[in-house]
Amino acid sequence: MDKKDITYGIIALVIILVIALVVKPLATGHPITMGLPVPTTPVPQSTQAVPLQNYSQVGQVVVSSTTVPTPSPTPTWNSTVIQGKFVSPSTYGVIFNRSIRNSTRVENIPQNSSMTTYLNISGQNSGTTSIMYIPFPYWELWYTVNPYPDKVLQSVQITPTQGAGISYSGVSGSYSTLNPQFTIQVMDGDDPNRIVRTISPPGGINLDLWLGVPHPTEAVPVGTSAIWTPVVQTNIKYKVQPTPPPAVDPRPWVEKFFEGQRDYYFIITAQSLQSYSIQIRVPTTYIGKY
Repeated sequence: MDKKDITYGIIALVIILVIALVVKPLATGHPITMGLPVPTTPVPQSTQAVPLQNYSQVGQVVVSSTTVPTPSPTPTWNSTVIQGKFVSPSTYGVIFNRSIRNSTRVENIPQNSSMTTYLNISGQNSGTTSIMYIPFPYWELWYTVNPYPDKVLQSVQITPTQGAGISYSGVSGSYSTLNPQFTIQVMDGDDPNRIVRTISPPGGINLDLWLGVPHPTEAVPVGTSAIWTPVVQTNIKYKVQPTPPPAVDPRPWVEKFFEGQRDYYFIITAQSLQSYSIQIRVPTTYIGKY
């Protein structure tokens, strides 16, 4: 056998090996094996037993089918008052026999609650004040009014403000026929469209009620006829009006403002008043801090 025949034999052997190891596996769909050992990694196995009926095998993929639990409804309160119960203090590690630790002594020093007048406005008629700055974060508006009493002069001279004319008596009778009014509009000096607060005396203005002035009572005969006859009657019983309640004067009124450090002005509407007084007061402890 010559050298040429040996070469043909080796080539034929290589072709057979290629066909057996590569071409045939690719044609049949099997993996190519070269005869070398393939390292394998052990798959961890679960120690928990799983029911076989919950699994279905499709090819080589295992699919697990689980059921989502239905959430239980949240219990609602049935409007019954719950009674608190005591348990043993040892449940929470509480010891009541333990001595209480000494704490720092707090001196009982009374706080200074006095107020100091910062601004004063007084007058009789309606008007608008200038813009005033209040530098304090808290302030109080104290105000009082003095209306005319019931019994005053029977007439008041009123002079027209427009057109020609002379003074004439515009009001006849007592001032009890007038309706005294008083209103304070606290305005923001930086924003004229913002009304901070509108203030009026609560319950209205009634000087007689505040001072406890009794109204004159009239003697009313009991049991008289609807047709009046000029016959002198004796031993007539009279009913008397009840005694008015004790005098309670609500003045001065106080309005508290939990804002400040800004500009304000006041629009005051006054009618049928002898005078009024407005004071802006601040805590005395603010003095020297703002």
